[in-house]
Amino acid sequence: MIPQCDPKAAYLRYRSEINEAVSRVLDSGWYILGDEVSQFEVEFASTMGSCYAVAVGSGTDAIELSLRACDIGPGDVVLTVANTAVATVAAIVRAGAKPLFIDIDERTYNMDPSALEMAIGRVPGKRVKAVVPVHLYGLPAKIEAISEIAGHHGIVVIEDCAQAHGASIGSGTVGSFGAFGCFSFYPTKNLGAMGDGGAVVCQTASQQKTLLALRQYGWVERYISAHPQGINSRLDELQAAILRVKLPYLEAANRQRRQLADAYTAALQGEDRIACPSIPEGCSHVFHQYVIQLADRERIQQELRQQGVATAVHYPLPVHRQPAFSSPELSPFALPNTERVCSRILSLPMYPELSEQDVMNICQALRHALRR
Repeated sequence: MIPQCDPKAAYLRYRSEINEAVSRVLDSGWYILGDEVSQFEVEFASTMGSCYAVAVGSGTDAIELSLRACDIGPGDVVLTVANTAVATVAAIVRAGAKPLFIDIDERTYNMDPSALEMAIGRVPGKRVKAVVPVHLYGLPAKIEAISEIAGHHGIVVIEDCAQAHGASIGSGTVGSFGAFGCFSFYPTKNLGAMGDGGAVVCQTASQQKTLLALRQYGWVERYISAHPQGINSRLDELQAAILRVKLPYLEAANRQRRQLADAYTAALQGEDRIACPSIPEGCSHVFHQYVIQLADRERIQQELRQQGVATAVHYPLPVHRQPAFSSPELSPFALPNTERVCSRILSLPMYPELSEQDVMNICQALRHALRR
């Protein structure tokens, strides 16, 4: 069976270096907020084109803490998309704010700036305090247009970069356009730990100082809390050490993902029943997922499984249709593109250790399934 993702393959690829890093941490006797975390923060910020990074417990925490750092909470509205992992929305709710869903571009699966402009104008009382665009599947959203609209209305931009480590638009890396950029290090991510983890990148020392306090009980010094919204969200030394091993290989791994994506697209060229990923000019896609659209998805998925190819759907149920968030109050705007793509998207296997021969075999199996 060809898996849809394979985090163990990344461990095996760097096993000796990871084992050495883990032993170094265990031998040090220091396991929380030590040198590994502080050095990783410097290295990650530099790689992501930002001045500062603050390592936290998860990508969900990264978004929540960014909102808290902007004093966004009860009574405030945050605009985001429903075509995302539920973590994006859970973070908004945990901060005490109210998420409202707006539509996507059905070709890129990312936030539609025109839908953002419309939504801002229709929410009464200037309650919209933030917008959280998601760089889904590794493709940058139209962050420049989103930032311009948000800036015109005095709204903060917090980027969800959980699937887009190293993606860029022109010379700018995602995470560097908004006030904060939020990353996840879940094991299957382009930069994955061997457990949960996350980080927030930012551009000013004052933002960094606030985040450092909020991630640890609001402390400005040990046992002295200055921020009542502080929580416990710390990346541990073991995960930081593992991420430091893998970070220098991120660019090469992303390049391999692009090569695999090119192989998929070339192999599926001329198959008019499949819509391959669309990449706007000037965008650098890092292909956390290679997502196609096609009809009769469930049958195709089952037949691929029978042929030894595992696939996934990211995500089968948009957040606004999930029981916890299905209140009409959270969806005052029509979401036709979100609704349309949710029954058609399919994530094919994608990870750097996949071979181009694997891709050819997957595409052959897919064509066979389409013709049955």
